[in-house]
Amino acid sequence: MFTGIIQTIGQIEHTTPMGEDVKLSILCEGLGMQDVIIGDSIAVNGVCLTAISLSDTHFEAHVSKETLNVTVGLEAGDLGHIKHVNLEKALRLHDRLGGHLVSGHVDGVGQVVHFEQLGDCWKLDIRAPHAISKYIAIKGSICVNGVSLTVNTVDKDIFSMNLIPHTLENTTLQYLGVGSRVNLEVDQIARYVERMTEWMVETDTDEPA
Repeated sequence: MFTGIIQTIGQIEHTTPMGEDVKLSILCEGLGMQDVIIGDSIAVNGVCLTAISLSDTHFEAHVSKETLNVTVGLEAGDLGHIKHVNLEKALRLHDRLGGHLVSGHVDGVGQVVHFEQLGDCWKLDIRAPHAISKYIAIKGSICVNGVSLTVNTVDKDIFSMNLIPHTLENTTLQYLGVGSRVNLEVDQIARYVERMTEWMVETDTDEPA
């Protein structure tokens, strides 16, 4: 589990094909690798990956074909455009939960439709896949490329957020533009509420009159 509070910006330095999978070598200076061991989880642009080798400044991760198919920013074809990645180590039980609970399992890929500065802040509008739009609510939480953000408005499949300068300066969101594709993970609570509601309806339907 993660919090959506980015700890450092890293760089994907190398990709090594492994059949239909790839192995990534990621520069992670500033992440603090002294407490990371092989097998630990690290969120890379919101995608939970397992560290398979480590050094003080780098780690490697094996990315499966399935993960590549449902995310952006990790496959070799994107590296000319997306070299910087948001990094966060896995949450420990005694850590502060500054953002919201994030699993690192991407629900869909969205697209930036509007991005403009308003005073000191920036307004970011993203079109979400229709299948996950129902989980996005005003004042709810959403994870965009690994960053925990608060939803300000929702209009059908498009939702907007305000970004403060600190968020832009310390995440890869500063590199986004209209047309950029981003990893989205909706708030898990919304999914649990939906399933509980479905179960209640199913139970009521199954009960004899």
